[in-house]
Amino acid sequence: MYSIYQILLMLLQVAKFIILAHIIMSWLITFGVLNMRQPVVVQIWTGLNRLLEPVYGPIRRTLPNMGGIDLAPLIVILGIFAAEIVLRNNVAVFL
Repeated sequence: MYSIYQILLMLLQVAKFIILAHIIMSWLITFGVLNMRQPVVVQIWTGLNRLLEPVYGPIRRTLPNMGGIDLAPLIVILGIFAAEIVLRNNVAVFL
Protein backbone atom coordinates (compact mmCIF):
# COMPACT_ATOMS: atom_id res chain seq x y z
CA MET A 1 0.00 0.00 0.00
CA TYR A 2 2.91 2.36 0.61
CA SER A 3 3.77 2.15 -3.08
CA ILE A 4 0.32 3.53 -3.94
CA TYR A 5 1.06 6.47 -1.65
CA GLN A 6 4.35 7.11 -3.43
CA ILE A 7 2.72 6.83 -6.86
CA LEU A 8 0.04 9.36 -5.87
CA LEU A 9 2.69 11.80 -4.64
CA MET A 10 4.66 11.31 -7.85
CA LEU A 11 1.57 12.04 -9.97
CA LEU A 12 0.95 15.21 -8.00
CA GLN A 13 4.57 16.27 -8.56
CA VAL A 14 4.24 15.64 -12.32
CA ALA A 15 1.01 17.68 -12.39
CA LYS A 16 2.75 20.57 -10.61
CA PHE A 17 5.64 20.42 -13.09
CA ILE A 18 3.29 20.49 -16.09
CA ILE A 19 1.34 23.44 -14.69
CA LEU A 20 4.50 25.37 -13.88
CA ALA A 21 5.85 24.66 -17.39
CA HIS A 22 2.59 26.00 -18.83
CA ILE A 23 2.77 29.14 -16.68
CA ILE A 24 6.40 29.85 -17.59
CA MET A 25 5.79 29.16 -21.25
CA SER A 26 2.81 31.54 -21.30
CA TRP A 27 4.98 34.28 -19.80
CA LEU A 28 7.75 33.64 -22.34
CA ILE A 29 5.23 33.81 -25.20
CA THR A 30 3.62 36.97 -23.81
CA PHE A 31 6.94 38.78 -23.43
CA GLY A 32 8.13 37.72 -26.89
CA VAL A 33 10.93 35.41 -25.80
CA LEU A 34 9.34 32.44 -27.54
CA ASN A 35 8.14 32.82 -31.11
CA MET A 36 4.79 31.20 -31.92
CA ARG A 37 5.88 30.80 -35.55
CA GLN A 38 8.26 28.02 -34.58
CA PRO A 39 6.63 24.59 -35.01
CA VAL A 40 8.14 23.10 -31.84
CA VAL A 41 6.87 25.97 -29.70
CA VAL A 42 3.40 25.67 -31.23
CA GLN A 43 3.32 21.89 -30.67
CA ILE A 44 4.37 22.15 -27.03
CA TRP A 45 1.98 25.04 -26.38
CA THR A 46 -0.94 23.24 -28.05
CA GLY A 47 -0.18 20.03 -26.16
CA LEU A 48 -0.05 21.80 -22.81
CA ASN A 49 -3.28 23.66 -23.55
CA ARG A 50 -5.08 20.47 -24.56
CA LEU A 51 -3.81 18.71 -21.46
CA LEU A 52 -4.71 21.47 -19.00
CA GLU A 53 -7.89 22.97 -20.47
CA PRO A 54 -10.17 20.24 -19.01
CA VAL A 55 -8.74 21.16 -15.60
CA TYR A 56 -8.74 24.93 -16.05
CA GLY A 57 -12.10 25.21 -17.85
CA PRO A 58 -14.47 24.54 -14.94
CA ILE A 59 -12.39 26.74 -12.65
CA ARG A 60 -12.38 29.61 -15.15
CA ARG A 61 -16.16 29.38 -15.45
CA THR A 62 -16.65 29.68 -11.69
CA LEU A 63 -14.13 32.49 -11.10
CA PRO A 64 -15.22 36.09 -11.76
CA ASN A 65 -13.72 37.93 -14.72
CA MET A 66 -10.43 39.44 -13.55
CA GLY A 67 -9.57 41.25 -16.75
CA GLY A 68 -6.37 39.80 -18.18
CA ILE A 69 -5.42 37.80 -15.10
CA ASP A 70 -5.96 34.04 -15.16
CA LEU A 71 -6.15 32.63 -11.65
CA ALA A 72 -7.05 29.07 -12.69
CA PRO A 73 -3.44 27.78 -12.54
CA LEU A 74 -3.03 29.24 -9.06
CA ILE A 75 -6.21 27.53 -7.86
CA VAL A 76 -5.11 24.20 -9.35
CA ILE A 77 -1.64 24.42 -7.76
CA LEU A 78 -3.19 25.28 -4.39
CA GLY A 79 -5.46 22.25 -4.80
CA ILE A 80 -2.45 20.04 -5.54
CA PHE A 81 -0.65 21.34 -2.45
CA ALA A 82 -3.78 20.65 -0.38
CA ALA A 83 -3.99 17.11 -1.78
CA GLU A 84 -0.32 16.55 -0.89
CA ILE A 85 -0.94 17.74 2.67
CA VAL A 86 -3.92 15.41 3.01
CA LEU A 87 -1.90 12.48 1.68
CA ARG A 88 1.09 13.18 3.90
CA ASN A 89 -1.08 13.58 7.01
CA ASN A 90 -2.86 10.29 6.29
CA VAL A 91 0.18 8.20 5.38
CA ALA A 92 -0.76 5.73 8.13
CA VAL A 93 -3.70 4.58 5.98
CA PHE A 94 -1.24 3.37 3.34
CA LEU A 95 1.02 1.46 5.73
